[in-house]
Amino acid sequence: MDPSPPTTVGDSRAGDSRAGDNAAAGATSAGADGDQAATAARNKLVIGLLLVSAFVVILNETIMGVALPSLTRDLGITVTAGQWLTTGFMLTMAVVIPITGFLLQRFNTRPVFITAMSLFSLGTAISAVAPGFGVLLLGRVVQASGTAIMMPLLMTTVLTLVPPATRGRTMGNISIVISVAPAIGPTISGVILSVLEWRFMFILVLPIALAALALGAARVKNVTTPKKVPLDVTSVILSAFAFGGIVFGLSSIGEGAEAAVPAWVPLAVGVVALVAFVLRQRALQRRDRALLDLRTFRSRTFTISASVLGVGMIALFGTLIVLPIYLQNVHGLDPLATGLLLLPGGLVQGLLSPVVGRLFDRYGPTVLLVPGTTLVSAVLWFMSTVSESTPIPMVLAAHVALSIGLAFMFTPLFTSGLGSLPSNLYSHGSAIIGTVQQLAGAAGTAVFVTVMTLAATAAASQSGAGAAATGAGVRAAFLVGAIISVFAVVGSFFVRRPPVVEGAEPVVAH
Repeated sequence: MDPSPPTTVGDSRAGDSRAGDNAAAGATSAGADGDQAATAARNKLVIGLLLVSAFVVILNETIMGVALPSLTRDLGITVTAGQWLTTGFMLTMAVVIPITGFLLQRFNTRPVFITAMSLFSLGTAISAVAPGFGVLLLGRVVQASGTAIMMPLLMTTVLTLVPPATRGRTMGNISIVISVAPAIGPTISGVILSVLEWRFMFILVLPIALAALALGAARVKNVTTPKKVPLDVTSVILSAFAFGGIVFGLSSIGEGAEAAVPAWVPLAVGVVALVAFVLRQRALQRRDRALLDLRTFRSRTFTISASVLGVGMIALFGTLIVLPIYLQNVHGLDPLATGLLLLPGGLVQGLLSPVVGRLFDRYGPTVLLVPGTTLVSAVLWFMSTVSESTPIPMVLAAHVALSIGLAFMFTPLFTSGLGSLPSNLYSHGSAIIGTVQQLAGAAGTAVFVTVMTLAATAAASQSGAGAAATGAGVRAAFLVGAIISVFAVVGSFFVRRPPVVEGAEPVVAH
């Protein structure tokens, strides 16, 4: 006899029901996995497009320095006027970036991206066909307006889409954009100018910008949730006078006696407007209406990270302005050779940034920041001893070491600082970081150039003008940079990894 119990109709129906439930559960699970895979692919595409676009626009911040001799000759302008092609770019960035916190809250990802790349492409086209200095300066200002929007958009999108546990890797890619693009800008412009006229710095970029705009318009999806926030016009005006005045004043210090107005005038206006701006933001943020929410500074990690980042940007931009002067005026290199000499450092920094991002995800910020800031400081101390007898290979090695140190700094600072904020402050934190970069970049240029000029003038009065006097000025500039860098070394010990909530997923708006 068969020992198994007889099968009843009810048992058969129950089995069918359980099988159906299992099949439905499997289908649901497969559907969920499919949705997650599609979302992950979409997010990767959006971030990739933003990274490429941001690299193209940020590259243009520093391309004009090497082109200055050609521009002064072709346009019949003075060197002081020509400097406005860079100063005006930085000034526009400083004015527009604080407003991006509002834009990223009020509007969706796709229209903000299209606006940014359209402005950049329009500015590039205007610059390419400019008949004179005035139109060229206008093109640079329009370019900068798009550039100013792009970087906070990229940072806010990454913070929204990427889980904290793997955020360092993506922030490493952002570090390539923020630090490497400005570093290799002079090299690229030097190569172009060695065979073509200055207009081709814009003609060659325009098709790339238009392609990024077309591809982004077709493929970038809305990944944030906009909300209706009012725009405080008074805050916009105060921020323009505050950040614009400070950047203008710092740039005027760098121009010295050739400045259009005494540096203290815009600096005083900027400081007064900044105080008024801060007071107004503190009043508005109680009602969540601040243009730039300063509650970000309640995070100790964000505050320290932003401060150390400022020191890093001072070192980067100060070196970018002074080192070419040293190589050309003391060692007699031409602009192309100077640009090529600076290229290895930029490439090393770019290659290291993603690696540093993965190391951050695994080990946290301290083991990266402490050696990074120490290396940057050590290189600046070494550069404060250079002279006309310092071998070129030694200078090249020092620049590569500086680039390695900066690579170990930027990714941990971006990731720790912005990651320590609550999600509702991501856009404000990104805007503040962008503003700090512009102010620190202008400060680095102003401090290094001013100290170099004063020291070189003093040395020339004693021993006569020449390579020795310029070398004395360069040493003094790097000495001041080395002293400032000590504060970054100290601050690096206090940056902490943001807490990671197990199983947390990025916030995604469909």
